[in-house]
Amino acid sequence: MPRRAWWVLLAVLVVVFGVTTWVAGQRDEPVPGGVQRLGPEAGEPVADYLRRAGASLPAGHSPYWALVQLDSYLTPDRAAELTRGVRLSRVVFRVPLPRVQTALITRDLPGQQPVPELAAAQQSAAAERLAASRAASDNRRAAVDAAEAAQLHHGCACVLALLVFGDGDALRTVAGRPGVRAVHAALADTSIQDLAVSPLLPEQGDIAGPVPDDGPAPS
Repeated sequence: MPRRAWWVLLAVLVVVFGVTTWVAGQRDEPVPGGVQRLGPEAGEPVADYLRRAGASLPAGHSPYWALVQLDSYLTPDRAAELTRGVRLSRVVFRVPLPRVQTALITRDLPGQQPVPELAAAQQSAAAERLAASRAASDNRRAAVDAAEAAQLHHGCACVLALLVFGDGDALRTVAGRPGVRAVHAALADTSIQDLAVSPLLPEQGDIAGPVPDDGPAPS
């Protein structure tokens, strides 16, 4: 895509989707008082977190916010399939590059048409990473950002987690589907404004800690 077209796409998509970006393994943002974190604490053993997430699942027909975390990175259509029966509200993308820290990119979703909304959010993420590559202060960061932009633009399997809203029975159904690693539910009556999302990465198997960043920069 020509450079000018990329910038036009960026301007449009940033207006449409809420934007949050950070680098996996480099950010453990403090959570203000009264805000719940959905996802593991920094340094938490993964086995402990998975038990804690499983114990958070409610029963019954009252609605709850919950973070759906995946066994592997998925395409938008596959992610939408796994979360049928609940309403999508937010998605977290990450481009998995071998032994390279890449950005976690969060986008809000209208929640009406899951597949096209996820696909559009992925293109918004691609445009944002392209802009980041042009603003990067060092060659390695610019190369990583550009590789992320290219993969996201071409529809990579890069969906990492999804914030959803559904009743307890529906959340348990989602948690039991192959490909779903954990569903972590918020407390009852929690508003979306009182949630902080920090998903478990598929490659984190022992400890929820930083991913390696000693791999070669993408060419």
